[in-house]
Amino acid sequence: MSNDSEMKDSQTLVNVYRGDTIESIHRGHLAIVDGEGNTVAGLGNPDFVTFFRSAAKPFQAIPFIQSGAAERFGFSEDQIALACSSHSGEVIHTEPAAKMLSAAGFSESDLRCGAQIPFHTETADDLIRTNTRPTALHNNCSGKHAAMLAFAKYIGAPTDNYEAIENPIQQKILQTIAEFSSIPSAEIPLAIDGCAAANFALPISAMALSFARLVNPPESFGNEIGEICGRIVNAYIDFPELIGGSERLDTLIIREANGAAISKVGAEGLWLCAVKPSKKWPAGLGIALKIEDGEDNRARPAAAVEILRRLGVIRSNSLPQLSPMPILNRRGDVVGRVETAFSLLFN
Repeated sequence: MSNDSEMKDSQTLVNVYRGDTIESIHRGHLAIVDGEGNTVAGLGNPDFVTFFRSAAKPFQAIPFIQSGAAERFGFSEDQIALACSSHSGEVIHTEPAAKMLSAAGFSESDLRCGAQIPFHTETADDLIRTNTRPTALHNNCSGKHAAMLAFAKYIGAPTDNYEAIENPIQQKILQTIAEFSSIPSAEIPLAIDGCAAANFALPISAMALSFARLVNPPESFGNEIGEICGRIVNAYIDFPELIGGSERLDTLIIREANGAAISKVGAEGLWLCAVKPSKKWPAGLGIALKIEDGEDNRARPAAAVEILRRLGVIRSNSLPQLSPMPILNRRGDVVGRVETAFSLLFN
């Protein structure tokens, strides 16, 4: 897979205005497919190849649950949500991550994701104020890594390199992603994620298909996988504050969708969403958005919210603080806005 030529095919998605003059432009790609694999809409190049990053977390959790490790170590539904999260490092995230480790016989020192300053500003400020170093529990991927450790222990795989691609649990994750995306595992480029675990490059159309299948698994996947998918989707919906955290995009979208959709960001401007089957979208939807320049904090939320409005998943006046997003100067005056610049035609 290569995306060298695809960089030319991106489309303007978001304009950044200062006053009434465009100051910056964010381009990107969008793929929307339904649970049967039909293309619903697209912008730019829907087959643009990029890394799944943290949006892969539901599929990293599926083989863990399927193995029986979650039941063996007594992981609760909120801990399943944390295993699928990119959390903010708040106490509501670090405490259950520590309990997950303890239940499987591990401690923070066994995590191989690295320490990270919390995304949550107040928590990060508290660490600075008390001269406390952040730990691996504050890493936004600590829940995923706690589940990986438990998974490795349960199936007898090495726990000292559980994050390495050659480890059996990473191979099982690769096979799960291949199955849900319909991309053969041998054709999926691999690299190392920010948390040191393996990550996977796919066309965004394949990512969208995988999320559509998460909320509407094909019968060919079998009842067990269908039940696991339902468990993960319900964990997202029931514990949105664990998926992201205070004022994070995933948490805000899941709450606003009111049980109709789940949201999962990935680094470098990636956003995935799954819309549950409904009267309007009977096969469910998978949505994959890639901001070409990797911008996470203004282009991605503005585009994501507008896409969901146009699909009718959230109300037209939902989340006005994100789309259009106001641009403030240092003293708090509104001096501009971040505004979407695309239209969508549905097939």
